[in-house]
Order: sequence, then structure tokens, then C-alpha cells
Amino acid sequence: GTRDDFIYMAKITEQTERFEDMLDAMNKVVNANADLSVEERNLLSVAYKNTIGSRRTAWRALSSIEKKEEQKGSKNLPLLKGYKSKIEGELNRYCNEILNLIDSQLIGKASNDEAKVFYHKMKGDYYRYISEYTSGEARKKAGEDAHGAYKAATAIAEEKLKTTHPIRLGLALNYSVFYYEVNEDPGVACQLAKKAFDDAIADIDQIEEDQYKDATTIMQLIRDNLTLWTSELEEGGDE
Repeated sequence: GTRDDFIYMAKITEQTERFEDMLDAMNKVVNANADLSVEERNLLSVAYKNTIGSRRTAWRALSSIEKKEEQKGSKNLPLLKGYKSKIEGELNRYCNEILNLIDSQLIGKASNDEAKVFYHKMKGDYYRYISEYTSGEARKKAGEDAHGAYKAATAIAEEKLKTTHPIRLGLALNYSVFYYEVNEDPGVACQLAKKAFDDAIADIDQIEEDQYKDATTIMQLIRDNLTLWTSELEEGGDE
């Protein structure tokens, strides 16, 4: 098959929500040439996000069932734990697969700043996902790796991308979530989110027409988080 064939299949598999097949198609695109267009980059991102997203959802559901079963002293705990570790194995497989792809092929071939920010951010996201289902040293390491990737992305974004660029805004959104959820530092999370939001508002008249919807959608998400986190900080924020 040609590159165009793989792209076509990626779009068809997305429409039919066959995300593992979409992954296979996009991996073939990357192997053919890792300098991806904006569209190809987004297809790759959607494929991994959904493949991993359904498993993150399953893992969270299993964790809350596990707590209830533990309180009851259920005899089914070993079954549940076994299934949960199967899901963790799948999460590991896909997270490590995309992280290897980014490091071995994508970042090196990225021909512009937008792509570099995109991949460093993506790297931060997948290390953050690993930190969700791991514990101890593994969680600590995933957190440090996520932090490093977000930091690298931010350094390029702040120098090279407009404050209203959807990729820069999406990075600020996810980096602040990282501070809140993984580093458990709501203060820094709020600072980071507020600065990104205020900077974008100040430059709102500079948004590119084709980026307006994406940019304002992400700004709204940042604002929603800020509202939630600020109210928690004011309450003292201790669970």
C-alpha cells in the first residue's frame, strides 16, 4: 500500500471507531516517512488517544470497584486484580509504543517548531498517563519524565508559538493538569493556567481565523479548571 492508502484507512478506521486498526495504519505512515503533516500528526494523536483512552477509563472504573470490594473483604479480589493488571499491561504496551515512536522517529524528523512542541507535549501526556496507573518508583520516574517533556515543549512554545496557538494552549492545559494531578501542586497549576489564559485573552484579536474555534475551546477548558481549582484552594483544598 502507498502512504495515501494508509491515510485513507486511518480515516475509515477512525469513522468506524476501530482505533487499534487506526494505530496500525498510522504506524505504517510513520515508518514510510516520519516527517508528518499537521493532518497526519492529528490522526496519529487521535489513534493513540482513543486506544489508550478506553483503557484509562476501564482502569479507573476497576480501581473504584476494587476499593468497594476491599471494604467488603470480597473473595473476588484476586480475579479483579488479575483483570486490572491485564489492562495495565495493555496501557504499558501502547504508552511505551508511542513514546518509543516519538523518541526514535518523530522528534528527530520534526521540521518545524509547531511539530516539536506537539511531540514534546505528547510525550508529557503519555508519561502522565503512565503515572496514573503505576505506583512507587515507577510513578515517580513517569512523573519526572512527564515534567521534563512538558518543560521542553513549553520552552519552544513560549519562544516560537503565539499565545493563542491551539498547540501552545493545549500544552498549558495539560501541563497545568499535570501539576494538579501528578505533582499535587494546585498553586502552580493555577498560576500556569491563569498565565496562559490571560496571555491569550490579551492577544485574542490575533487568533488565526482557522484556529479560532480550537483556541477558544481550549481557553474555556483552562478557565473551567481554574474555577474548580481556585475554589478548592480557597476551601483549603485538603481531601
